[in-house]
Order: sequence, then structure tokens, then C-alpha cells
Amino acid sequence: MSHSGTLVLIMSIAVLAPLLAYGISRWLPVPLVIFEILLGVLIGPDVLGWAHIDAATDGLSELGLAMLIFLAGYEIEFDKIRGDTLKRAGWAWIVALALGLGIGVALSGGGFSKGVYIGTALTSTALGTVLPVLRDSDDLHGRFGSVMMAFGAVGEFGPIIAMALLLSGRNPGESTVLLAVFAALTAGAVYWGMRPKPPWFSGVIARTLHSSGQFAVRFVVLMLAAMLGLSQALGLDVLLGAFAAGLVTRLVLHGAVPESSGEILEKVEAMGFGFLVPIFFIVTGIEFDLRALLDGGRALILLPVFLALFLVVRGGPIWFLAPRDLGRNDRKALTLFGSTALPLVVAITTIGVDDKVLEAGEAAALVGAGMVSVLVFPLVALKLRAGAGGKMLPNGPIQGGESW
Repeated sequence: MSHSGTLVLIMSIAVLAPLLAYGISRWLPVPLVIFEILLGVLIGPDVLGWAHIDAATDGLSELGLAMLIFLAGYEIEFDKIRGDTLKRAGWAWIVALALGLGIGVALSGGGFSKGVYIGTALTSTALGTVLPVLRDSDDLHGRFGSVMMAFGAVGEFGPIIAMALLLSGRNPGESTVLLAVFAALTAGAVYWGMRPKPPWFSGVIARTLHSSGQFAVRFVVLMLAAMLGLSQALGLDVLLGAFAAGLVTRLVLHGAVPESSGEILEKVEAMGFGFLVPIFFIVTGIEFDLRALLDGGRALILLPVFLALFLVVRGGPIWFLAPRDLGRNDRKALTLFGSTALPLVVAITTIGVDDKVLEAGEAAALVGAGMVSVLVFPLVALKLRAGAGGKMLPNGPIQGGESW
């Protein structure tokens, strides 16, 4: 099929996936991304062979991943996650990194480089994937939501830092210097974002919010592009720039137009979740190496092993370091949500295969485990949050008998 035909197929799946998700959610609340990925696998080269990714589609997919991480950064409310909760989240990730590196090196037969790729992937939390699930179930706000944001943000940001330090190919000293430069420039942007903005800035946002000007949305795209460019210029992973862009943009817009920040976020989410993010997940499915997973017995065995390790490496420290004021079911749900991984696993394994450190089967097993975690862990967590007898639909828990 032609490349333009592939894009039509991708956008068709982007429309079909929500219909399937909302239809099946009457009985089982399957996250939307599962349908996007599985339908991508279906049209990919290992099944029907209808879709073939070119440079343009791959570029849109990378932009979709950047937008996903940007929105994860934008959602963080520092006034709710700072203090003891953030400290616990930080220590939970540091413990997970130590466990992950140790287990990764052991699984790779003592090879440090391969162990770093595996171990770093095991410490990630798919905050960008979990956020839509929490938002749709009305669990994003309140105490549980703020704790999840803290642990999820560290689980998203920590592996990106680890990638910059351990997977960049530079010596640790050079990587640390570049990270320090990036941190200093980001801190300057944060300082600028927190300063009062001139009246004309807020005025232009207000006047163009419902016109073709859309100054606020264009400003968001500029901030994202600028931070992506900065991280790339410093030789750092662009996901670090995307996350930082989300943090800075939130400070700027919430400070300038607090009354319109929610509406601006809705517009940006419409652009992200309506167009770019689905392309990333569908292309992930298309590029998933199903043949490598099924042909090799070791790869197929590794998939459940990696799935269990997501719970042990990432979930174990979360369970033990979760705030004590959370109930037992909420701690279980937090552990499951925090162990959900996919986008960064895809990014890390892609780098590992390109660098010829990870084998295709190992990468497919890690990504496959991430896909299963996205399917299984949030479902169980939502059931724990909903309580006995509840049924979770995309718009929250309802009792039997109601429908969407």
C-alpha cells in the first residue's frame, strides 16, 4: 500500500479505536491505547501487511510521543505533589533504579550495557498513558490523583534523566555537564514563567481564544518546539525537552490567564489526543516485531518475566513508600498504575536495538510486557478504586444497569 494509504489507514484506526473502546467498556474498561496498538499490529507487516511506515509518518509518530510527554508535564500540579509525597516518589524511583540495574545485568548474563537498557526500562511509569485513564474515570483529582501524579511524574522524568546519563554514549562527566546546562536554562525559563506577564500578553490570549489567531495554542507549540530544539542541540533525549516544556508552559499560562487555562488545555489535548498521540500508539503497533516475539522461545518466555518485573522493580518500592494516609486498596491501585509502562519502554528498546545492544526478541518481549501492563494493570487498579460491585466506564464508575 502507498504511504498516503498508510496514513489513511492510521487515521481510520484512530477513529475506530474509540468506538471499540466505548462499546466494549459496557462490560470491560479496556484502555483506548490497547485498541490503537493492537489494530496497528493487525495492519502491520507481520499480520496483514497493509501498512508501511515512511519518514513522514515516523516523524508524526515521534511528535505524538513528544506531545504525550508534554501533556504529562503540563498536568503536574507542584503545589499538590511537593513535600513528603514528592520525596517518597523520588526514593521509590531510586530504589527501583538500583533493583532494575541489578536485575537487568543479571538477565543479560553480566553485560552492563544491555543491563542498563533493560533496567532503565523496568523503572518507567507510563504517566502519559495512565493520565487519560485516570481522567476518564474521574480519579485524577483529589488525594489519590495528586499522589499518583507525584509517583508517575518521577517515574516518567527519572528514566529520561537516566537515559541522558547512561544511554547517551558519552562519558558520565560530559553528560552531567550537559544536563546541568539544560537544567539551568530550564530553571531560567521557569523563573520567567512565574513572573507576572504584561497586560498585552493576557489580552492577546483572551481575544484570540475563539478566533483563527489561537495565540495560546501557537504559544504552546512554540514552547514545545523550543524545548525540543534545546534538548537536541545539547545532545539530550528530546523527551526531556518535551517534559520540561509542559512544566514551563503550565506556569506561564496559569500565571497569565488562570481563568482560561482549563480551556487552553482542552484545545491542546484535542490536538494531542485527537491527532498526534493516536498516531504514536498505532505506529508502535505497526512497528511491533511480532515475528521476533513468536519465533524465538526465549523471547516469549521473557514477556511474562518482564511483566512480573515491572511489578517487582517499579511496583515494589511504590507499595512500601506510598503515603501512609492512603487506604490499602488505594496503595494497591497506586502500585498497579505506577507499574504500567509503555512509551518510554518503546523509546529505550528502540535505542537499544539501533545500538545493537538489545536483540529484536528481547526488545519485543519488553514492549509486549509493556502492552500487557497497559491492558491489565489499569483495569485491576480501576476495579480496586471503584469498589466491589462497581463497573468502570470511560466516564467513571457506574452501577449495573446504566449504559453510555
